[in-house]
Amino acid sequence: MNFNDKAVVITGGAGGIGKITAKAFADKGANVVLVDMNPDALASTKEELGLGDDRILTVTADVTNEEDVARFVAETKAKFGSLDVLFNNAGFEGPFIPIKDSDYKTFQKVMEVNVYGVFLGMKHALKVMEEQGSGAIVNTISNAGFIGSAGMSPYIASKHAVVGLTKTAALEHADTGVRINGVAPAAIDTQMLGNIEKNMSPDNPDNIENVRKQIQASVPMKRYGLPVEVAQVVLFLASDEASFVTGATYPVDGGSLAT
Repeated sequence: MNFNDKAVVITGGAGGIGKITAKAFADKGANVVLVDMNPDALASTKEELGLGDDRILTVTADVTNEEDVARFVAETKAKFGSLDVLFNNAGFEGPFIPIKDSDYKTFQKVMEVNVYGVFLGMKHALKVMEEQGSGAIVNTISNAGFIGSAGMSPYIASKHAVVGLTKTAALEHADTGVRINGVAPAAIDTQMLGNIEKNMSPDNPDNIENVRKQIQASVPMKRYGLPVEVAQVVLFLASDEASFVTGATYPVDGGSLAT
């Protein structure tokens, strides 16, 4: 998997999976563009990666704001001359609330980040990629795009929507040299999973360790996954090794979807 001189954009680039995936791409020769809302986290991630300014671009942006999305796409092309890979990774899990008690604005916020963010990223990146005649997009879906989970209606609905967007975009561009796929992580040891653990035991923080053991026990492989294990699948889907793969979603969940 050779990404020499390829421009790779990663939204949520300062987070757990985003940061590790950026390093994996950089190790394979890619120029990386990190997009995140947190400028301090972006600066820290840039320092951790240790890349020269000629190989990295950091952009503070909100993926739900179309002007911001258009800007980071334009800045990527201006700096590196192309946009070869987009990893639509920014996401928000939202609270654990039954539908009957849910707040519309909370539901809307989750949908905006997880669905509108992916839609806008694809909309603007696809214009550049189609003009180039090449490119790959990988959307972070989660196995929540294929199952139900009580109390997580906004997140579950948003990820089901991204499955549909991924398949539709892939079909629209199947003969253009551009491929669109999804990766479906679950039970990955990140800050988001830590938030989910807390949401599962909101009134008893001392019970978090038991919640953690309960989640791990539900995974066929009996452990949490690592961000690097997601990153390797993302690299495969973005690479020429996956040249005949489009419209697919690859689970990275320790066998959870197989149950």
